[in-house]
Amino acid sequence: MEHKNKSLLDTGKFIAEYSSHMMGCGVHTSRVIRSAKRIGEAFGYVVKISVLQKSIILTLQDAESKERYNEVVEIPALPISFEHNAELSALSWETYDEHLSLEEVKERYRKIVEAPAIHPLFVLILAALANASFCALFGGDWCSRGIVFSSTLAGMFLKQQMAAAHINHYIVFALSAFVASLCASISLIFDTTAEIALTTSVLYLVPGVPLINGVIDILEGHTLNGFARLAQAALLIVCIAVGLSFTLMLVKDNLL
Repeated sequence: MEHKNKSLLDTGKFIAEYSSHMMGCGVHTSRVIRSAKRIGEAFGYVVKISVLQKSIILTLQDAESKERYNEVVEIPALPISFEHNAELSALSWETYDEHLSLEEVKERYRKIVEAPAIHPLFVLILAALANASFCALFGGDWCSRGIVFSSTLAGMFLKQQMAAAHINHYIVFALSAFVASLCASISLIFDTTAEIALTTSVLYLVPGVPLINGVIDILEGHTLNGFARLAQAALLIVCIAVGLSFTLMLVKDNLL
């Protein structure tokens, strides 16, 4: 009986950590719930889980003895990671299909979450290229694309540095939008598509993941989480608009 209690406790603690990490790195709610239940079922436990915006309420029940383990765990603020999203979801299937032991599952989980992150410089360059591509998509000429590329480098670098310093992310978004758009305002000096350069210089900040996850959560019945994510995304968009507005106020005479 003592062995079963320890197994229930260890499994419950792992599933709580696993679920909170998935939510923290930007996974939509129903996927977290399915993955957690799949792992619990693989070990012979019934998982009942309630996911909120900032915390997870978890109950793990032994199907035979009916003993239960309850825990409330906070969701950490982690960077969005599609890699963790895919690999942690795959881990739940591996646990279920390959009948892995808890120690094996923990080891694979640690390898996933402790793997080196993509180098910030690589992310910086890719974000700048993506934003320059948006400029091209909206009809910007080569001069505007180059200016948007440089502006995104400046804004994204500032965003990375402020995020590393744990500055409030609303302030981060507003200042990053201001710096990027202010750098892009140099396009007003040249005979180029300045309006396109200014508007596309902040597109790298658009919170696509919270917007998509918010819609998915609402469609799948997790209404509170969905609206919370959409509200957060809306506030971030307002911060982007505030940063861009400050630049427009500074250069409005040149735009007229």
